[in-house]
Amino acid sequence: MKAIEYSEFGAPFEVCKCIEVDDPADPQANEVVVAIEASAINPADLLMIRGEYPGPDTLPARQGIEGTGRIIAVGPDVKDYTVGDRVLLLGRGNWAEKVVCLAEQVVSIPEEIDVLQAAQMKANPPSAHFMLQDYVDLDEGDWVIQNAANSAVGQHVIRLAKKMGVKTINIVRRAESIDALKAIGADLVFVDGDDLGERVQAEIGDAYVPLAIDAAGGKPCEHLADCLSDGGVVVNYGFLDGDPCSITPTHTIVRQISLTGFWLFERLLGKPKEEVENFYAEIADLYVSKTLHSPVEATYRLDQVAKALAHAERGGRDGKVLFVMKD
Repeated sequence: MKAIEYSEFGAPFEVCKCIEVDDPADPQANEVVVAIEASAINPADLLMIRGEYPGPDTLPARQGIEGTGRIIAVGPDVKDYTVGDRVLLLGRGNWAEKVVCLAEQVVSIPEEIDVLQAAQMKANPPSAHFMLQDYVDLDEGDWVIQNAANSAVGQHVIRLAKKMGVKTINIVRRAESIDALKAIGADLVFVDGDDLGERVQAEIGDAYVPLAIDAAGGKPCEHLADCLSDGGVVVNYGFLDGDPCSITPTHTIVRQISLTGFWLFERLLGKPKEEVENFYAEIADLYVSKTLHSPVEATYRLDQVAKALAHAERGGRDGKVLFVMKD
């Protein structure tokens, strides 16, 4: 079978190779074998391959944070799954045609969800949900501000905030992204810049903005803090800028703004299986009802790995790049 592997850290499109490996062995107790149908390429995947994000300690390694497929074999003692079940994979190493994993590392998902949507369910929708829910008690009519608003997480924030009756201020790097975000429900969209705080205040006045969601770090993080109401919270979940998160002493001391971080593994994936299953059932319902949708820009086969990873790192995308196992 085919799988993607890398033996050194570096530029993903250079170091990742599609190789032929043995099929997984028969599953042992509490294991299942899954034939993967699709797997998304996430920013965290790319950072891991570059050695810039928590990932494998030893090489060679396989990558692929997300994946969906069907169970093709079950081991002894597996009671909750049968051959043919459609599942979301919670482990890593999913850029492969098949994987073997513990049964507790999969959750069932409905047949109604498109395979390319299912392959993007694990990471981004939960991140958007928890960042909106966990840090500030948001009331209907409050405002939330976020950067990288045209990212997958950013679009989920817009859709989920709209469902809550919360308004969104969305920051992008390119003016070309504005109309697309407004089309999915963004209330305000601005291009980032040092005067962001002034432009936002001119638009919304003294409206309450208690929460900022930061994907970048660096100066973009500081720009979000400029827009917050006193006592607000900046939640950082990404490394896009490449520099440490920046907020000023005026923010922290005078305006009592705080900075914290979000990591999905700590919030959800390390929790008891029943809690994880129940949560993803809620996320699945949001996909079935079309409340959530994950744009797709392109799909590639595993043997097109260099093209796929180069595309995934390209600026100006309008959706995710995914590996699919069948044309």
